Amino acid sequence: MTAGADFDRRMMDVALRMARRGLGATAPNPSVGAIIVDEATGEIIARGWTQPGGRPHAEKEALRRAGPAARGRTMYLTLEPCAHTGRNPTCADAMTTAGLKRVVCAIPDPNPIISGRGFEQLSDAGILVEVGVGAEDARWVTLGHILCQTEKRPFVQVKMALDAAHRVALGDGAPVWVTSPEARAYAHLLRAEADAILVGAGTVLADDPELTCRLPGLTKRSPRRVIMDSSLRTSATNKIYSAHDTVPGARYPQIWLATAVDEAHVMASPHAANRARMTLDAVPSADGRVALQPLLSRLAANGVTRLLVEGGPTMWAAFLAAGLVDEAIVAVSPQRNTGSTRAVTGSDLDAHFATHGMARVARRAIGPDTLHIFHRSNA
Repeated sequence: MTAGADFDRRMMDVALRMARRGLGATAPNPSVGAIIVDEATGEIIARGWTQPGGRPHAEKEALRRAGPAARGRTMYLTLEPCAHTGRNPTCADAMTTAGLKRVVCAIPDPNPIISGRGFEQLSDAGILVEVGVGAEDARWVTLGHILCQTEKRPFVQVKMALDAAHRVALGDGAPVWVTSPEARAYAHLLRAEADAILVGAGTVLADDPELTCRLPGLTKRSPRRVIMDSSLRTSATNKIYSAHDTVPGARYPQIWLATAVDEAHVMASPHAANRARMTLDAVPSADGRVALQPLLSRLAANGVTRLLVEGGPTMWAAFLAAGLVDEAIVAVSPQRNTGSTRAVTGSDLDAHFATHGMARVARRAIGPDTLHIFHRSNA
């Protein structure tokens, strides 16, 4: 079999599927996919993806699985391999030692200590390097890492659940569901793919959520929880403040309480009793609310590359108005809710998101509901 553009693209698609496996589990490292292929036969010899916690990297994982069979073969890779100096051999070192013949990579790494060096090291070792196959898809999968490097903030994804009138149901101490079990299961998958999930004080008070991932097999993938509580209205007894105890082996404190009051007031509040298990962060803005951009910068500096903004309407509006939403996922039920509701988008979803510089990229059925996906135009 002679490799060509179509073959390269198909193989890169497999590598991209590998990269998506690690979303939400590799921070602060990006989730990367790698496969090793025998171009003569078209056989995929080994697959690798960034392992939980960020190491081993995808390249070394694929090489480990391939063993001696990697020699003379081609690796398809979604992000430039690391080549910075350190105590351990880099991925570029390992790829060179393994005797790869060719490396097809989707995108360079924007990290200044890596960018270009990985490709240069491979080329200097006589490995044929080709860059750009599947670049757009790879950039989207890797966007959290890219934004942390270029804008000092995580990828921001907003998730909405609306009734047929594009209104959100208001809880009264417990959540009120407007979408189907299928849509709710998908929402839990989004949690598993996020490094952190954010809600406002209003959602905590109305729904008293835990914000954990409860899909079978993915309970350990519950993200860190970020609560935006400008004036400390939430109670230290709300479920969200104890749910972090169910997540084993967490690298960072699982709760991040962002507020606009000064540190003295935070430490005098009941929340201070949990300070050993959570991050208490005063991030005031001039209008007395939590300043979004500084908060995002602090989250990025603390290992958050993908942030899911799950609720509620006040948070959605704030992030959209600030131009900080990269992707909006909107599940719309065919049924109109008969309880207490609040208007969110108006009747025209496309027009609503267009005013925030976002365009629809997909629409599909999920159970009886419809899923609408919007991307930031310059993302």
